[in-house]
Formats: sequence, structure tokens, C-alpha cells
Amino acid sequence: MNVQRRVEAVFRMESPRLIAALTRITRDVGRAEELAQDALVAALEQWPREGVPDNPGAWLMQAAKHRAVDALRRGALADRKHEEVLRDARDEEGRGPDLEAKIDDDVGDDLLRLMFIACHPILSTDARVALTLRLLSGLTIAEIARAFLTPEPTIQQRIVRAKKTLADAKVPFELPRGPELGERLGAVLEVVYLVFNEGYSATQGDDWMRPALCDDALKLGRILTQLAPNEAEAHGLTALMELQASRARARTGPDGAPVLLFDQDRSKWDPLLISRGLSALSRALELGDGEDGPYTLQAGIAACHARAKTPAETDWAQIVGLYGTLAELNPSPVIELNRAVALSMLMGPEAGLSIVDALTRDEQLRGYHLLYAVRADLLVKLGRRSEARAELERAEALTHNEREKKLLRDRRSALE
Repeated sequence: MNVQRRVEAVFRMESPRLIAALTRITRDVGRAEELAQDALVAALEQWPREGVPDNPGAWLMQAAKHRAVDALRRGALADRKHEEVLRDARDEEGRGPDLEAKIDDDVGDDLLRLMFIACHPILSTDARVALTLRLLSGLTIAEIARAFLTPEPTIQQRIVRAKKTLADAKVPFELPRGPELGERLGAVLEVVYLVFNEGYSATQGDDWMRPALCDDALKLGRILTQLAPNEAEAHGLTALMELQASRARARTGPDGAPVLLFDQDRSKWDPLLISRGLSALSRALELGDGEDGPYTLQAGIAACHARAKTPAETDWAQIVGLYGTLAELNPSPVIELNRAVALSMLMGPEAGLSIVDALTRDEQLRGYHLLYAVRADLLVKLGRRSEARAELERAEALTHNEREKKLLRDRRSALE
């Protein structure tokens, strides 16, 4: 690996820590990212000439902090938010930690604060996702745009506007407390799971999965459980992602075509990810103490699948019960649809179809292709093949993923 590539690789790994520490100093996410980029430019200039340092991450952090300190001392950032830092530094000069030492605080807390800022409710969901991937996963604008099949200028604009919105609103760089913590943590978890789901089942394009997005979401989830070890739902979400990601190799065929759950070769499921997922679920259940949140409940459902060596061995009764609890906690027609599938496996297709037929009258699901795909599957089991073909045709028209379109088309052709 040449020096430039090594610099870029190190920066990608270290940039979240850099930006988090610099945001604490500057109280401005946009300015923090600029200073981190300045440190990258310095490394690109010096490392090829002087050699790569023994600890490149520490070198980048020191370079970035020096730039932040210089900016503070020049007064370029010296508004009221920084006067106290500078005054303390002057008071203690020569007899205590200098400014560089004072800002060398707990990086873990900084990362957690950065997560809460990037996922702040003041931002739109699209902006939160883009900003999180940019600041906490170190993805470039081009990589984010490619992952979501969105033009680069659109992603760039979202991120610029998000940073301006945060700056204009003077969002504090602090951890939320009390009742606000639950709401704000929920926003962080939602963004992480949105990223994971886009990787796990791409909403559009030619690929059924985008594994890199799953990996980024998993990394964020694991970081979150380390930074907030006593938050049950952080462990619940990580358990859910670990267990779902364990099926990744079995979810596509050699040609990239989707392979549905009941048709998957379970020997390809990753035992390490299953083990990690079950361990995270155990921790979530312990912390929840009988009051499980939605991610923990979904992880419990995924665990039922993970423990079953074949579809026939799945504990469908437990899954139906978990979906029932989930529906009480977080009423949703999509959850009801999933419960209908589980109920059909437990009690027969008629039981599931009665729920699905009722859901066809729900306005929220009118454009949801999986509603019609599930109904088609149940109709096939009941021998109503012509009705099933019509439902598969509707599902195909509604999905925007080319791989999924072909899967539905092939299922319809098989019925003919």
C-alpha cells in the first residue's frame, strides 16, 4: 500500500474520533470536519516526505487539535462559547494542563455526543442518515450517493444544510439527560437501523443487498453498545442486526438473485454473528427486566429463526406471541402483516389470510408490495393460483428493486 492510500485508510478509521473531539472544542460540526480535513492534508504533505509515524491515528489527532487550538488562540472561533476554555487555559498556564491537555477528554463520550448531534430530531430523516454516514462512518459523498442511488449534489446539499441547521439552532454538544435521553436515543437507533435495512434489502437498483451499508450499521451499533452499555435497546438493535446479518451469504444465489428465508441453505448462516447476536439479545433482556423495547422484541423473533436448523423446527408460537407484544407496544400494519405470516405457519394459511385481507383495506399499506406478495403466497397454499398470479403482478409493479421484480415475475411464471 502506497503512502497516500495508507493516509486515506487511517483517516477513514480515525475521522469519527477526530471530528468528535474537534466538535467538543469548536461546538460546530461543520468547523470540526474542516479542521479534520486540514489534518488529513497535512498528513498527505508530510508523511510521503518524512515517513508514516508509528501511531498515525495519534499523529492525526494531535495535528487536528493543534489546528483547533491555534484557531481558538487567534480568536477566529473566540465567541462566548470558547472564552471560558481560553481563560482557564491562561489561568493554568505553567502550573497545570495546557489547552491541548484540557481538550484531551474521553473520546468515547465525544463519539456518543456526535451520534446524538448527527441524529438530532431537528434534522430530516434523510439528512440524519447522510450526516451519520459522513461523520461517523467516514464515507465520502460519492460513496453515500452510490449506496442510496442518489445524485452526489443532492447528498452534498443535504449534509451542508444539516450542518447549517445544527449551527443556526446552536445545538449543544452534550449528552441528553432525563426523559429527553429516551427520545434522542430512539432517533439514533432509528437512523442506524435505516442504514442497515437499506443494505439488507435495497429499496431500489439492481442489487438485492448492499453489504457495505450493513457493515457500517453494524459497526455503529457495536460502538453504541460500548458507549451506552446500560441502554437495553442499543443492545437489542445490535442483536437484531447481528442475527439478520448472519443470513447474508444465504440470501442471494450465485447470480445475485434473492433467496427467501424458507429456501435458504442454513449451513451458510454465520455462526459467529449468531453467537454475537444471541449474546447481545441476552444483555438486552437482562437490562430490559421484562419491559422489552421494539428492537429487543424483533431480535427475539430473529433469534427464533437463528436457533432453528430447519423452517419446520421454528418456534412459530413464540414468534406469534412476540409479534403480538410488538403490535401492542408499537401498533403498525407492517407488524400485523408479519404476524399474519407467522400465524399462517402455526395455524394454517386461512388464519393468516384473514388478517392479510383486512390489511388490504389499510391506506398505509396500499403501496406496500410485500402485502400483495404475502397474500399471493397464502393463496397459492390454498390452491387459488389465478388470484395469486394477480397479486404477484401487483407486487411486481410496486417494487423498485430490479432483483425483487425478477423474483416476483419468476414466481408468477411458475404459477402459469
